[in-house]
Amino acid sequence: MVFKTQLYTLTGVPPERQKIMVKGGILKDDTDWSTLGLKDGQKLMMIGTADEIVKAPEKGPVFVEDLPEEEQAAALGHSAGLYNLGNTCYMNSTLQCLHSVPELKSALLSYSDNVRGNGVDQASHSLTVATRNTFGELDQSVRPVAPLHFLQMLRKKYPQFAQQQNNVYMQQDAEECWTQLIYTLSQTLTSEASEPAAAQMKELFGIDLVSRVHCAESGEESSEAESVYSLKCHISHDVNHLHEGLKHGLKTELEKVSPSLGRTAIYTRESRINELPRYLTVQFVRFFWKRESNQKAKILRKVDYPLELDVYDFCSDELKLKLQTPRQVLRDAESAKFGLKVEVKTSSSQNIEYISFQGSSTSAGESSSIDIDKADSSVPKKQLTGIYDLIAVLTHKGRSADSGHYVGWVKQDDGKWIEFDDDNPSIRKEEEILKLSGGGDWHMAYICLYKARVI
Repeated sequence: MVFKTQLYTLTGVPPERQKIMVKGGILKDDTDWSTLGLKDGQKLMMIGTADEIVKAPEKGPVFVEDLPEEEQAAALGHSAGLYNLGNTCYMNSTLQCLHSVPELKSALLSYSDNVRGNGVDQASHSLTVATRNTFGELDQSVRPVAPLHFLQMLRKKYPQFAQQQNNVYMQQDAEECWTQLIYTLSQTLTSEASEPAAAQMKELFGIDLVSRVHCAESGEESSEAESVYSLKCHISHDVNHLHEGLKHGLKTELEKVSPSLGRTAIYTRESRINELPRYLTVQFVRFFWKRESNQKAKILRKVDYPLELDVYDFCSDELKLKLQTPRQVLRDAESAKFGLKVEVKTSSSQNIEYISFQGSSTSAGESSSIDIDKADSSVPKKQLTGIYDLIAVLTHKGRSADSGHYVGWVKQDDGKWIEFDDDNPSIRKEEEILKLSGGGDWHMAYICLYKARVI
């Protein structure tokens, strides 16, 4: 199939229309190349018809098929699919979910083709350029895209994704692909070469945590600070909802040497969010190492997640204070939108005046940003509120991380959802997205991407 995909890029003949003749026989899609005994210079014959070019009539209505490909892509309402190049659904689903972040695409567009001594290694630079180019192809094509160059650069930067078993590339973990790609982009897009996109990745995806580390036995206590790019939803027998899993993930136990006791002791680490990003990544910790079978096993437990996520309760006192005013403005604006009267009131501490808002309904695509035209000018625009809207879900179907199938489900600007199952995008209803919570053998959420609701 990879060979046919490459021929497609050269000839315009789709893989499903191709017949490859080798030594008088037809090459099957699952044929093992090593059994063919091919030699340098040997000729293979391809039979097939290229896609027909639809010509527009001189007069009459203009159909989508008659538009240039770039305009066709816009009229389609969603981006193209991605060919599976051999157990690469983990990569395809990651790309489709991250492709839903317009600010990330803008940052990539400003990234230069040339490394200018900015401390970025060549492999990271090449992977960033490949990401930019793949996103561009997805936006401009109505036909599925073959991300061959991106796959090559990913495997060059991270050889773990080139692991083979029986001469076949192995299935990989989508969360590992997501994490490594975000890490690479955080290195390259914050370099001098990407100005004015400095600190873009930190602002888009970075989460600052402040932690209290306490030992009940010795009474020792310390504080730690760290930056991460995702929150973990830990799953156990008493976790039924995302909020419960996040609470478990922010409170953990660890063993380390106690200076006062002179031996190993149990410490409790309680973390709080001290700074929020524009896009919040949540990973469901569904895979664990099973010692008896010596392989990754999967937790199939059903864990519900919301379309609207409020993380206020997980924030530090300092951040809660910052969020209070934007949250009040947001509540008043939403009340006005539903026709509820908002009283005029003044807060002397914040010097903010809230006036009766002119409520107007917004489309689904605008749900993450509410313009507060009537608020006092001293309220800065585009402030975070701690409330997030779900825009993408990466799911896994199967019992093991080393097998199964990954799919990306992405919300479009018009509010509809698209299931990106490799090269076959299809429209889905919002209620179908909430059914991806697990509890069986169907697709279940592995990574959720939320967009901040701002004022």
